[in-house]
Amino acid sequence: MLSNRVFKANILVIDDSETIRKKIKTILEAAGLLECWFEAGSGLEGFRVLMDKKVDLVVCDMVMPEFDGLKFLISKATRSELHDIPVIILTTEGEVSSKIRALEHGASDYLLKPFDEGELIARVKVQLKIKSLQDELNRKNAELNELAGTDDLTRVYNRRAFLQACSNELSHSKRYKQALSLAIFDLDHFKRINDQYGHLTGDSVLVRTAELIRGAIRACDVIGRYGGDELVLLLPHTDLASGVSFAERIRKRIESTNFMEGETQIPLTISGGLSSYPESECASVEELLRKADQALYRAKSKGRNCTESA
Repeated sequence: MLSNRVFKANILVIDDSETIRKKIKTILEAAGLLECWFEAGSGLEGFRVLMDKKVDLVVCDMVMPEFDGLKFLISKATRSELHDIPVIILTTEGEVSSKIRALEHGASDYLLKPFDEGELIARVKVQLKIKSLQDELNRKNAELNELAGTDDLTRVYNRRAFLQACSNELSHSKRYKQALSLAIFDLDHFKRINDQYGHLTGDSVLVRTAELIRGAIRACDVIGRYGGDELVLLLPHTDLASGVSFAERIRKRIESTNFMEGETQIPLTISGGLSSYPESECASVEELLRKADQALYRAKSKGRNCTESA
């Protein structure tokens, strides 16, 4: 059952009659339902307001000159970001076919003109409550999706989510003939840290390392935990030479950071391996990872605390 809680909202009223617009505003204001008020005299003007402002609910007249309520609904349906905004259509008693068309094109409810004040308030409250529940559901789903793709410890992408991002970005790079680089970082002598200071300290060092890398990358870059103490980095629009240069900056940043356990400083360095599309002749995500891993092995074989490329 829907509660009687009053939700204040940003409401847009579209009607070619200024009198009707003012009447609806007065009613909703008196009912305590208005947070912000927007109005428009045509469907086209209303659609522009909807694109420009944050609107929670629309009350729209069905019959207006030129750009009517149906055209407004059709335009709204073309924009996915507007789909969850409810629309109450105003119709007259004899417009049965219009009501059906409106509902088929995305209207959430309708109200007959001349409308009763109490009925208007009740229908607006119902739609705002449904909108609130839908927003909460979307927020929870977004949180679940984020958790499903996030490593529990480091809060970066987990292996599955990172591989999916790699697949998407590689497809994009192939389509638009753009460079793409992938780096694998391994914390040097990480087992020694765990053995000497304990796994909680090891976890703390790994989390801090992920934070340092995340703080150095661009918005378009993707960082993930590939497993154990291996962190992976996807660099769109980056050729191999630029990727190596960037990885070196990260390596130096880690090397110069003081990792502390109480009063004791824990020395830490990382090794990195890089591959790229198209320079490394990697046509798949598996090849990118394999060649980056081979480069990482060479870096560790050379004494660690360095980066190698495919």
